[in-house]
Amino acid sequence: QRGRDQPQAGAGEEPGPGAAGLTGPDLDAAPAPAGAGRSAALRARMEERLLSARFRFINQQLYTCSSRDAARLFQTDPGAFEIYHRGFARQVGRWPENPVHRIVRYLRRRPASLVVADFGCGDCTIARSVKNEVHSFDLVPLSPRVTVCDMAEHRCHSGLGCSFHRGTLMVAEVASRFEDLRAFLNAMAQLGFKSVSKDLSSPFFYLLEFTKAGPPRPRPVPGLRLLPCLYKRR
Repeated sequence: QRGRDQPQAGAGEEPGPGAAGLTGPDLDAAPAPAGAGRSAALRARMEERLLSARFRFINQQLYTCSSRDAARLFQTDPGAFEIYHRGFARQVGRWPENPVHRIVRYLRRRPASLVVADFGCGDCTIARSVKNEVHSFDLVPLSPRVTVCDMAEHRCHSGLGCSFHRGTLMVAEVASRFEDLRAFLNAMAQLGFKSVSKDLSSPFFYLLEFTKAGPPRPRPVPGLRLLPCLYKRR
């Protein structure tokens, strides 16, 4: 009688522990500890905070030291450059728009025969996104495409010249670094670059377009120095 009154596994009912044909994990296996998920989430948050702190430290170092010191930093700590770019990519990911994507769209509207030099190329997004011949330069190579180059030294270790004789120059820079944009544009004019357009619509970055109009003037050029990005202590 008891057996006849027990529910049987069938359509619309969950099979009991003894039902035949069960597949999947062993129902008798011990469940995962209740705190395992919370522990993993906490560990992930701590790792994220450590990465953010490391990025802020490296970023501030780069803004306040010479390029030679920056190269020495990355030589002594090869992983620092990757951490910097991971942190930078995450920071830019919070912006409404990535300036590199703007430059990619700019190039796609122009002839593919134009030769492009990407200084501070990082992971070579521009080279991977357009049909143009792109020469990618950075202080440390994240990709085999990259030519190691220290712009402050005005030379590239591949032997390619870095002189700019004609063409278009695009500058994408963090908006808060410009203390006096007019002084910066005047300094660029003294170097032979005529301002063609400037997009100041983003609160995060400025996008400036110049064309090479002539040789640089033989005198000091004030106004080029930009403000460093400094972080508040936490």
